[in-house]
Amino acid sequence: MSEATFTFRVDEALKTEFSTAAKARDRSAAQLLRDFMRDFVRQQEEAAAHDAWFRRQVQIGLDSANAGDVIPAAEVEAEAESWRAEMRLKMAGVTTS
Repeated sequence: MSEATFTFRVDEALKTEFSTAAKARDRSAAQLLRDFMRDFVRQQEEAAAHDAWFRRQVQIGLDSANAGDVIPAAEVEAEAESWRAEMRLKMAGVTTS
């Protein structure tokens, strides 16, 4: 792994507090900053992967709807009402078999 220097400006008080907190955890400020950078990159990659997955799912849904592969609203509502009735019974303590 080749290394590069990353230089930036930070308030002196923040630098001191950060270095003190790092030392309290037996870490150097540079080690913590590298860890933070790795975590940030990983989070961005995960967010991008999720966004790509979500966009694919939306496109699949749109393609399905455009092809006429849909469930009529009345059928969806009937199933939802059946589920709601079952949940009301469960909440009232009535068991169904």
